[in-house]
Amino acid sequence: MRLRLPRGPRHGLLAAVLSAAAVLVPTAPAARAAAPHGPGCDPLVPAECLLPFPNDWYTRPDPATDTGRRVDFDAAALPRATAGLPIEPTAWNRSDGFSPGSALIAQVPGIDLRATGAAPLTGIGRSLAPDAPVVLLDTGTGERWPYWAELDANATDPARRALLIRPARNFRDGHHYAVALRRLKDGAGRTIPAAAPFAAVVGKPLPTDDPLRARQRQLRPALKALRGAGVRSGELYLAWDFTVASTRGLTGDLFALRDDAFRRLGDRAPAFAVTGVTDFTTGQDPRIAREVTGRVSVPSYLNLPGGPPGSVLHRGRDGTPRRLPLNTQLATFRCEIPRSAFHTPSHPSLYGHGLLGRRSEVGAGNVRAMAAEHNFTFCATDWIGMAEEDVPVVLGALADPNLFPAVPERTEQGMLNALFLARALIHTDGLTSDAAFRDDGGRPLVDIRHGIAYDGNSQGGILGGALVAASPDIRRGVLGVTGMNYGLLLDRSADFAPFQRVLDLSYPDKLRQQLVLQLFQMVWDRGETDAYANHLTDHHQVLMHIAYGDHQVANAAADVEARTLGARLLTPALTAGRSPDSVPYWGIRTVARDGLPYRGSAMTVWDSGTPAPPVTNTPPDGPRYGHDPHSDPRNSSAARQQKATFLTTGRVINVCGTTPCTAAPTS
Repeated sequence: MRLRLPRGPRHGLLAAVLSAAAVLVPTAPAARAAAPHGPGCDPLVPAECLLPFPNDWYTRPDPATDTGRRVDFDAAALPRATAGLPIEPTAWNRSDGFSPGSALIAQVPGIDLRATGAAPLTGIGRSLAPDAPVVLLDTGTGERWPYWAELDANATDPARRALLIRPARNFRDGHHYAVALRRLKDGAGRTIPAAAPFAAVVGKPLPTDDPLRARQRQLRPALKALRGAGVRSGELYLAWDFTVASTRGLTGDLFALRDDAFRRLGDRAPAFAVTGVTDFTTGQDPRIAREVTGRVSVPSYLNLPGGPPGSVLHRGRDGTPRRLPLNTQLATFRCEIPRSAFHTPSHPSLYGHGLLGRRSEVGAGNVRAMAAEHNFTFCATDWIGMAEEDVPVVLGALADPNLFPAVPERTEQGMLNALFLARALIHTDGLTSDAAFRDDGGRPLVDIRHGIAYDGNSQGGILGGALVAASPDIRRGVLGVTGMNYGLLLDRSADFAPFQRVLDLSYPDKLRQQLVLQLFQMVWDRGETDAYANHLTDHHQVLMHIAYGDHQVANAAADVEARTLGARLLTPALTAGRSPDSVPYWGIRTVARDGLPYRGSAMTVWDSGTPAPPVTNTPPDGPRYGHDPHSDPRNSSAARQQKATFLTTGRVINVCGTTPCTAAPTS
């Protein structure tokens, strides 16, 4: 996921943007200043509007949605950046619920999580104990939901420190949850009393003219469900409820534009043009014989001609993405054809690049090695929306969240671009009909009879799950050094540091930063794996490759993904004592080496000897965390063998013998 800023004419882009941000985003007043708590804010928590979050207080009934509710934010309730306009809530209010991966945010001054007995990241199983101080309850099924609780380790003011409750696996699409915080303790072991508004709401029926009467009535069903689960109202510090967005609400945009684009395409190949062919001698490249570049024409569903950075989806009156007449995206691609393909037609695969990168990553040494060792032709196009050219938009969105919908919505168009490239690569009238993809005798260099695979690393793994879920052609994908969701990842990533500086200027209050990250996630879901994970493995297989102690993509986020997907962990995963967890990989089903080969989705952990990652929401910065193993799995020949066998046969094989898998550290 490592960010590499552009060179050449745009060298120093980040420094320039940060300098501009310092001018445009003035220094904020003291972080203690609370956001307005006026009409529309939840009266249960007077300290900060939107708390607790997520919260059905900020929804309204809507019988037209799959959940029967719709998010109903008022601009006045949303946190305003120091130099920005109020957030226009339209993009958020399209949702029929909240993110399935959302952190729950509350503020409990003086809480001590150890004294309280709250389940930490290292002891997730404790979250389901009968007397757990935090209870997450699926009100429809009665099921308790696993989580871990943590205080924001980045907070600079203890009075404004967020309590973050992270689901250990994604909440179920379309389900309703009740949350209870009970018997919370301070550092001296004293029980922290409930705030007066909540104490009134949870008490006796209020008179009809009481300003809290409506809140009491709205909360009553959640309290009843909690009582049914053994949670007594008298022991509560706080309780609330929320609805998770439906599957259609989460995936509808991408699937709508995909379905419309492929309906228009019919049984034809996408239009394409080859713009460059470079043949290498064995002295120039002993692994790759030919590099081909070109463009695929893709219908554009963005609101500006050609879909430049900053574009959002063009929508019809019903909110569904619609194509502007004749609007077209030219998806530039690059393919690497191995020497082995000139003897035996190669396996076709898309490749997904890393954070805010470019298609040129398909030419990296590890990708060329995989191509040569296992006879793959890899093709890549830019993940527009999260590509190098989108860096200014991403930085701008951190200063003004009104710009943020352009990031995930342009990413959805980027996924359609990749889907069209995949179809062009395996269609009989597609790329292999061109001389660039044939040898001198006219024989195809790519075997298109068995579909196409996907292999992505870092951002290519984070977004790749959504691409695989949406693809009509890809059956199996490798998600390398992956995780979900960005709302969980960013605090824990060493890559976020330059972006954090912009966020600190626009939202210097750390409590509001946490709210902003979860607001971002509500719309970001549609452009990354988080929205698709609950159903990704219904019809597809994925293999997750994880670098233990990864500095860039947190292992905690990979574990949440594996639990949600139902991916099996190959064991033994780590040597005894390597993990700080009381039960390593709690809640992830396993498959032992003697159970291989395994047909299904799986996760392999690769250990380079890096120290265990932090157990707080902070990145593994500093020498105590040693070497960053982020690139190590893809540079392991054993890992590439496991990937290749999986992508071509669907079997997860043993490449590590009877010991945990290890990867040599790479520079």
